[in-house]
Amino acid sequence: MSLDSPQRVELLQGTLDLLILRTLLAGPTHGHAIAKHIQRTSEDLLQVETGSLYPALHRLEAKGWITAFWELSDKGKRARFYNLTALGRKQLVAEQSKWQAFARAMGLVLNPVDREG
Repeated sequence: MSLDSPQRVELLQGTLDLLILRTLLAGPTHGHAIAKHIQRTSEDLLQVETGSLYPALHRLEAKGWITAFWELSDKGKRARFYNLTALGRKQLVAEQSKWQAFARAMGLVLNPVDREG
């Protein structure tokens, strides 16, 4: 790996669901676009593999957090589009809250402040 290329980050279990839900907040889209959005938004640090993405989409659909429907993509090919449900929006809020608490805790451990002074 060259110094110019960003180091890819492994996703912690459960984070992919949150990333998908957050991506779908902007509106319905197909799987490839979801993966590209996550990659682009994370400045290429996160890359979602097909073997992880589609099982996650099916899992979220089974939980009722997203729905799926067939439509033509902007390239004119039939594609399965995914849409966030009301239940998925509630789950997104809960998951974001958990992640913010986790990130704060990690920050406290990794960057301790002298609390005795």
